[in-house]
Amino acid sequence: MASAPILGGSKKVGLDDEAFGARFNGPLVHETVRAELNARRQGTASTKTRGLVRGGGTKPWRQKGTGRARAGSSRSPIWTGGGTIFGPQPRHYTFKVNRKERRAALRSALSVHAERGSLAVLDVAAFQTPSTKQAAGLLADWPGGGTVLVLVTAEQALVARSFRNLQRVDVLPSTEAGIADIIGAARLLASEDALTELAARAKGERVETEETA
Repeated sequence: MASAPILGGSKKVGLDDEAFGARFNGPLVHETVRAELNARRQGTASTKTRGLVRGGGTKPWRQKGTGRARAGSSRSPIWTGGGTIFGPQPRHYTFKVNRKERRAALRSALSVHAERGSLAVLDVAAFQTPSTKQAAGLLADWPGGGTVLVLVTAEQALVARSFRNLQRVDVLPSTEAGIADIIGAARLLASEDALTELAARAKGERVETEETA
């Protein structure tokens, strides 16, 4: 059974083999990350065609006899101030990824961190009050570099407030963290309750919270 160290202590926490010991599936993770990032795009870019640009209803000059090229509208795309050809229009970029595929991608992302030793457990009992200084000191003693993703439960707000102002540190509830967030972080720091929620999500089990209990 794989395990993860508890920051600031000498103990380790055992990890669920099904959720943290899966084989990495690169193409599946790539597809799922693309789907998540595409879903975050607003898709509100919009341009006007020649029919939407105001004006241009009058022919600029007569058809023949001027020596100039024929022109039917001053809002032609080849004119300054004219419409746009094949410009972006409001759309959505989302595409579907099956539920089982998303779970398998989550298992792959979690297993990568467990395999390379970039996963650690946070002792939330040490944060009785919000303390950014304490959080910074805890991360400083953790060897490694890069971005850090801190995962907590919805009830652990004090811990989230301690880490949220640190540079290159992102704090998310474990139920809202996507595969793109997890695989994109160099190191993953999670509370024991957050690990339990992640394992439940990865295995397709119902996540128990205080509201649903």
